[in-house]
Amino acid sequence: MGLIGEVLLLPFAPVRGSGWVIRQVLDEAERLYYDPAAVRAELAQLEERLEAGEIDDGEFDRQEDELLDRLEIGLRGGAGTGDGTAR
Repeated sequence: MGLIGEVLLLPFAPVRGSGWVIRQVLDEAERLYYDPAAVRAELAQLEERLEAGEIDDGEFDRQEDELLDRLEIGLRGGAGTGDGTAR
């Protein structure tokens, strides 16, 4: 894009900047959500809740399936580093 295009689009710079920030925040949130270490920690907490009697077997199975799906996506896509931190 040339100088004239940049000058004409200058009034939209805050909108373009905001869009970039929103994309960065969403990308980071997704990396953290699918991080295998975080999902494994949630699985451990879920098992503790089952053993403590806070949830029944049906609820455990439902939540475990969701977490295992997230873990599979995280491992397949490499969303996290595996040590509890995002890339």
